[in-house]
Amino acid sequence: MSATGLPLAECAATARRDWLDWLAHERRSAARTVSAYRDDFDSWLRFLAAHTGEAVTTAGLAAITPADLRAFLASRRAQATPAPGRARHGLSNRSLGRALASVRSFYAWLDRQRGIAVAAVAQVRPPKAPQSLPRPLDVDDAGALLSWAGSADGSTTGPAWTKARDTAILSLLYGCGLRISEALSLTPSSVPLGSRGLSITGKGGRQRVVPVLPVVAEAVNAYAAMLPHAVDRDMPLFRAVRGGPLSARHVQALMQKARGSLGLPDSATPHALRHAFATHILHNGGDLRAIQDLLGHASLSTTQRYTAVDARHMLAAFASAHPRASR
Repeated sequence: MSATGLPLAECAATARRDWLDWLAHERRSAARTVSAYRDDFDSWLRFLAAHTGEAVTTAGLAAITPADLRAFLASRRAQATPAPGRARHGLSNRSLGRALASVRSFYAWLDRQRGIAVAAVAQVRPPKAPQSLPRPLDVDDAGALLSWAGSADGSTTGPAWTKARDTAILSLLYGCGLRISEALSLTPSSVPLGSRGLSITGKGGRQRVVPVLPVVAEAVNAYAAMLPHAVDRDMPLFRAVRGGPLSARHVQALMQKARGSLGLPDSATPHALRHAFATHILHNGGDLRAIQDLLGHASLSTTQRYTAVDARHMLAAFASAHPRASR
């Protein structure tokens, strides 16, 4: 049943299910990506049911017009729920763009797998989203963070092995440019780390080999040696105090504590360490294509955002160092 009480035709429901299965198992999208696409697409189905007053069928999905899609985006913006105590501002352009991308993904799949091409989808452009620059930590702050994680007054207040764990995770994020999910998916079969590099499966199932600095290998190997819990070879290496898999929320909370203890900016998140990894390599003459491979970006345009950060860094250095910069 749809949210409006109208039955969802079986053929449309089957297409939805098969598309989500394709996203998860063939495209190998992350679970959070599949969940976000599913929620956006279900919003589209609910909108169509209310918009047409009829059960949603495959024929109805194929008969949409550009006006239908634009009306859907307008309704999504209008239906945004404000946070308590805040005025209603609607969904951001970035969120609307993702909603449209979710719908487009379904229709691209429908064309490839069912031979049903819907021209209207290509005729609607997403609203322009502001280009945000990565906000990495600087070198000194990154070093202070790693020292703090293993110190007596920093990081976790639990047993010594938990400090080694936190140091190892932060070292992987900054020293290898990993995403949180990639670091937390590391298994005991990967340790002890050495000079051979670390094989990572990232977004979209893309695989890459990331070189491992000796200091990062030492941190991860030290944690693995101290870990008191028995962990199967193919289970996540990083564990919580009681032995369960460590969650991304722990790493986020760790960075939140670090911001308060070290006076780091609000932009100091776990992902900021990945930004710092890329930006600091670029500052020191690293090749953009190499950074793309190290980060596992599918498109060079994603990596090129770091050139704007690098240009800003160079201009700041010029302004502070050139003898005539202040004249």
